[in-house]
Amino acid sequence: MLTLPPALREAFKEPFGPLYTDIDDLLADADEPIVAVGDMVTYHLREAGHEPHVSVVDGLTERDAIPEEVREGLEGAGERRIELVNEPSELSRDLLIALRDAIDAEADTLLVVEGEEDLATLPAVLATPLGGSVVYGQPGEGMVLIEVTESSRAEIRDLLVRFDGDADAALATLGV
Repeated sequence: MLTLPPALREAFKEPFGPLYTDIDDLLADADEPIVAVGDMVTYHLREAGHEPHVSVVDGLTERDAIPEEVREGLEGAGERRIELVNEPSELSRDLLIALRDAIDAEADTLLVVEGEEDLATLPAVLATPLGGSVVYGQPGEGMVLIEVTESSRAEIRDLLVRFDGDADAALATLGV
């Protein structure tokens, strides 16, 4: 549905929110619902005793397979499990629909992506209710917390409409 153009890659170098290295500090600042994007983020949240409402994982961290300990720690995540395909540097229609439906669902949901889940942070911010939180990993640095506000949504929307593809259809798919 949407593809990240090479010229826009620089926009992802800086975190979209405060960076945390301590999960307890992050949880103290995060509000519900929490949407986690990334295997390591989901793992750390679960290890701290917090099941994210939605977790988006792909079995990789920094392009390598996640450690066995992390894979085992993700077993049983979410009450529901949805598998889908999303190619690297893309946001597929299947990912947008699954993310929207998972956020709207009452049950905690694990979205297992074949391909890459990195860009799921953007639609997660747009689909998560105001006041909620989206957490993603900043490779080699820690976890980033995005508070879902009108301002953070506007920033993400401005970025998303610069992707190649039909941004209006993508936004409509998300229900925003």
